[in-house]
Amino acid sequence: MSCEQTASSAFGAEGMLPLSGVELLTTTRAVRKRLDLDRPVSDDVLRECVRIALQAPAPSNQIAVRFVVVTDPEVRRRLGELYQTGYGVYRQLDGIYIGSIDKEEGAEREQQERTAVSADHLAEIMPEVPAIVVGCVAGRAENMGAWVTSSLLGGAMPALWSFMLAARLHGLGTCWTSVHLQQEEAVADLLGIPFEGVTQVMLTPVAHYTGETFKPVDRPDPDAFIHWNRWQA
Repeated sequence: MSCEQTASSAFGAEGMLPLSGVELLTTTRAVRKRLDLDRPVSDDVLRECVRIALQAPAPSNQIAVRFVVVTDPEVRRRLGELYQTGYGVYRQLDGIYIGSIDKEEGAEREQQERTAVSADHLAEIMPEVPAIVVGCVAGRAENMGAWVTSSLLGGAMPALWSFMLAARLHGLGTCWTSVHLQQEEAVADLLGIPFEGVTQVMLTPVAHYTGETFKPVDRPDPDAFIHWNRWQA
């Protein structure tokens, strides 16, 4: 029996899985098909994940990230339907929609096809997931330079990823998405987010997961993505 299998039935003193740092970083997967739609997620656990996330670095020591945590069934349903509308637009974008990206090699193609099926599945079930979190940052940077845009998003992304890592430690599955941004203003209206002054960065379902554990996936050799000292063609 694996360490995680044991921990899934008996969490540590703080209610977290005893994962090593490497295990946490290599097994925090995009969970779509294994989200448990029938098991509620505790408000206390969601709050604890946010508490941990707020330890992430904050530019200029100002915490600009915001978490809109949606657990009300009717609001979740309507938010999930807006996600489905955005996903419909996304599916029409050839070369961007995951199912339209062709991988030549057999194993990579099969993995791509499986991921596309799981992404489609997530869109179907989004209105039913127990919790949906919309990650936001105070401010907007339309038509601004790269430095301003990067600085703005940098005020949210470290904490949002930390939230997902914390969720993993608490036995929860998440999946970073931005498809709902096709409907950002409608989502803002639904959730009362001040559209003119707050940017939505991402959306993630949050749920307990079915099955026992996750494992790292095959990735290319890191040297294929490293440019030593200067960009190399």
